[in-house]
Amino acid sequence: MNKRQPDFVLVLCVVLLLVVGALMVYSASAAWGSFIFEDSWYFAKRQALFAGLGLTVMAITTHIDYRIWKRWSLSFLLICFVLLILVLIPGVGLVRGGAQSWLGVGAFSIQPSEFMKLSLIIFLAAVLAERPEQLTSFKTGMLPLLLLIGAAFGLIMLQPDLGTGAVMVLTCMVLLFVAGGRYKHFFWLGMLGVSMFAALVAAAPYRLQRLTSFLDPWSDALGSGFQIIQSLYAIGPGGLMGLGFGESRQKYFYLPEPQTDFIFAILAEETGFIGGSLVILLFTAFMWRGIRIAMLAPDGFGTFLAVGIVGMLLIQVLINIGVVTGMFPVTGITLPFLSYGGSSLTLMLAAVGLLLSISRYIEA
Repeated sequence: MNKRQPDFVLVLCVVLLLVVGALMVYSASAAWGSFIFEDSWYFAKRQALFAGLGLTVMAITTHIDYRIWKRWSLSFLLICFVLLILVLIPGVGLVRGGAQSWLGVGAFSIQPSEFMKLSLIIFLAAVLAERPEQLTSFKTGMLPLLLLIGAAFGLIMLQPDLGTGAVMVLTCMVLLFVAGGRYKHFFWLGMLGVSMFAALVAAAPYRLQRLTSFLDPWSDALGSGFQIIQSLYAIGPGGLMGLGFGESRQKYFYLPEPQTDFIFAILAEETGFIGGSLVILLFTAFMWRGIRIAMLAPDGFGTFLAVGIVGMLLIQVLINIGVVTGMFPVTGITLPFLSYGGSSLTLMLAAVGLLLSISRYIEA
């Protein structure tokens, strides 16, 4: 099979998003970097390092035949389960932001849940490509995969990290639906999911506070509703054209850690409706090219792998922007390619590399 050049439009979208992300990480984090580390470039330099590492991984995975990962899908999945168990051991897992989600030493650390998201997509794509017809049977087809997804979700929730777990589960549901899962199964799964979500919220008071603050953030403006209100205070003054690059007011210790989950709020404040719309347009173009790759992939594994990667990215984008604009309760979800981060950025670029590898073999 003749190899093609990687999808140029997809590469262009990712590079443009990375450039926007690097600029916004610097602008959003300069005040925090100066205050905490006496270096306004602290976060920007680390983001450039992560982006460079991620682009290197992306280039490598782009030029590796994506079908190789099918052979190693089970091994990668087992390694990720081991890492998720290790991170829960006291003294081994690192606690950040109230969640024991990290493994590492000193400045170097990884977030195993991010690896699990991609590993589970690869494994499900491999299984579904081999026998998608089994999904019509709940007991022999759907149930074993649901138990596997549930086990991964359970380990992530023990950290706890509801945001990452939700993205993973929703992505897996998209894959099962595209692979031919029956509507009635998804109906009952939806009912079960709503019940489990209610139980998770009831089990942790802070989640209930986040839900009530989402419905009426001004009822506790200095507590659970603080982040949403400060985010809206950033977006509102941005107007059509924005206040100008570097001119955000909310980044000066009003919006907590603006370089991560709420970076879109700072972007909207500084570049306005036009800047925010252009970023959303880039994500839309990414989705278009990703769906095209999935439709033209030469085999089922390529199709399901592309669907899973595009689904994971877009679900994360929708949740992040939904939280920032007050449409969803606050959860710790980063904005792909823009938010400051190591594991999340590197793994997302690695996933893009897999997508680009598939694009080299499309039948068009």
